[in-house]
Amino acid sequence: MKVLTVCGLGQGTSLILKMNVEQALREKGIRADVEHTDVSTASSMNADYIITSNELSEGLIGHPAKIIIVNNYFDMEEINQAIEQNVDSN
Repeated sequence: MKVLTVCGLGQGTSLILKMNVEQALREKGIRADVEHTDVSTASSMNADYIITSNELSEGLIGHPAKIIIVNNYFDMEEINQAIEQNVDSN
């Protein structure tokens, strides 16, 4: 499974989100390749899931990946809940 974490520039906040998503997936026993990037690059990358903010998701309309919205990239409870509701653990 391929997961992209996306922020505006693909630097700081997407890296923090990447680390938090990796932790949440690991705790659930879900194996995934997680990469962090910016919206422009993500739009041309293959992925099963893209985790980003509501504002940035508009730039990814039409992408075949399932878009998962996380408003607070630091909130592990929100990240865990988003993953539980959207990611197939099989």
